[in-house]
Amino acid sequence: MSERASVLIVGAGLAGLGSAMFLARRGVDVLLVERRSGTSPFPRAVGQNQRTMELLGFAGVAGDVPTTEHGEFRVRVAATLPGPTFHEVISETDTGLGALSPALPGTAGQDEMEPLLRRRAEEFGATLRFDTELVSFSQDNDGVTAVISGPDGRSEVRADYLVAADGARSGVREALGIERHGAGKLGQNVSIVFDADLSDVVEPAPPTLHVLHNPDANGVFITIDGDRHLFSVNAEKLDDDQCVELIRLITERPSLAPRIVAVMPWEMAAEVADRLRVGRVLLAGDAAKVTPPSGGFGGNTAIGDAYDLAWKLAAVLDSTAGPGLLDSYDAERRPIAERVVAEALRLAANRGVTEEVSEAQRAVELTLGFRYRSWAVVAEDDDPLDAEDPYRPSGRPGFRAPHVELDGKSIVDLFGDGFVLLTGKDGLCWTDTGLPTHVIDSDEFLARYGIGPSGASLVRPDGVVAWRIVDAPSDPAQALLDVLTSVLAR
Repeated sequence: MSERASVLIVGAGLAGLGSAMFLARRGVDVLLVERRSGTSPFPRAVGQNQRTMELLGFAGVAGDVPTTEHGEFRVRVAATLPGPTFHEVISETDTGLGALSPALPGTAGQDEMEPLLRRRAEEFGATLRFDTELVSFSQDNDGVTAVISGPDGRSEVRADYLVAADGARSGVREALGIERHGAGKLGQNVSIVFDADLSDVVEPAPPTLHVLHNPDANGVFITIDGDRHLFSVNAEKLDDDQCVELIRLITERPSLAPRIVAVMPWEMAAEVADRLRVGRVLLAGDAAKVTPPSGGFGGNTAIGDAYDLAWKLAAVLDSTAGPGLLDSYDAERRPIAERVVAEALRLAANRGVTEEVSEAQRAVELTLGFRYRSWAVVAEDDDPLDAEDPYRPSGRPGFRAPHVELDGKSIVDLFGDGFVLLTGKDGLCWTDTGLPTHVIDSDEFLARYGIGPSGASLVRPDGVVAWRIVDAPSDPAQALLDVLTSVLAR
């Protein structure tokens, strides 16, 4: 049997399911295959930062993700949960983030996010096949030919592009001969999800990450919800009885009878692929980079990869853009991977010991102050800055389009479908250019976007500024056409 799809996705983690959802929402014919029988039951990759929530909002699904009001979060270093505290930091997560984005941080774990992405991908029209694996693939100038194997046997799939979201041990990446660089394997861990009443051991507030320095149980503990907890410990392999003994040790309750919900061994590593694209095959998520869990970057950057791939693939497939646009995926997303892996390594090394630099400020610069450098952006300068303080945005091309409140709504709500043109009160000349144009009478908007009343800012489907001009040129339509031709590699 042979079948056809515009995009074949391998892997149904956050990157794969996210790619399927974002692509299907844009009308792309998607087939996803996953060798597992279902989505992950394990609450890994807990939490969605504001950038991730914005991207999910562009697809209309952010409302399905539980969120949190800003408040305190504590990191505590000790040997056991009830034992004396060696060191602690209570950080105020409400650092004015409401001034940066209309999106609240999400609190969902991977066990919640994957079913959500799966459901919405199918609602948008994606075809998802579990218990199905990629056997082999080859590519030519016109597409990818893959052999897949599922419950009904083997079949052939012909696709225009293949997205490899098949995890840290990506078979697709290995078949392409793509090497990885970085610190490599850092250790072996086992994550234990268990149920137990620990109300006499763990304070319910503020939310606390317990970093346990214990020669017999070295790891981190956090309460997921109510009586459900997660303990990740440095170990090669554990059975349920060993898990129970470790939980009794860290709680100092030798008669505690926890219910073991799930046990998952995993390898902590830090590596980035040397390339994210080879011809018609593109890497996303853990196939593109693997990062320590510190900072929660893995799941969030997986969604970022998925969104970036989706809007660019959709534009190429409907001939809005030339194939060269896909080269910007590597140029933009690989530096992000390098930065988040470096930051996760720094956080992992600190293990709860802070520096003078604000952790909250560092995190917000990574998630909301990032900079893209590629030909999908018309750069104004070549300064070396890879990020900026999003509390003081420049509005320059390559940076995220700043949040501005307009009549009780955010300017960010205008983004997510296609390219959008923003102009000031004297910019009516831009309304005849054929692009969705919003005339905004706001001094704050002009200041944050760095344009004059007749100037314009071109925002990409991912909410990143592609180009701006301070004042209107003599021929706005031609100027915009020239920019789009360049940005979209037409």
